[in-house]
Amino acid sequence: QVQLVESGGGLVQAGGSLRLSCAASGRTIGSYAMGWFRQAPGKEREFVAGISGRGGRLAYADSVKGRFTISRDNVNNMVYLQMNSLKPEDTAVYYCAADLFPLSIATAGDEYDYWGQGTQVTVSS
Repeated sequence: QVQLVESGGGLVQAGGSLRLSCAASGRTIGSYAMGWFRQAPGKEREFVAGISGRGGRLAYADSVKGRFTISRDNVNNMVYLQMNSLKPEDTAVYYCAADLFPLSIATAGDEYDYWGQGTQVTVSS
């Protein structure tokens, strides 16, 4: 079992920044691909960013490229999402997820095995 707990969400004005954290426990996550997803009210969950086990490969949704950065600290079992130049359309609940058997960085949520409870990000205009 892997437990994932997100933190760092909140209310921010457009153009501002937030850093989300995902703390993993139960297993070391160094061999797992990790992803961030988000779900806005009335919309489907969507992939935001992903990172391979050692951090050498990254993937981003087109909507966040150049503004968001995913990173990880395998020593401390942490994954981060630095979000800059935030826009109102970034408002959503953000989820951290772990893919225990990654062949690549999956963008489909069904490929991920464990999920956190989510953290709310609200961007005001």
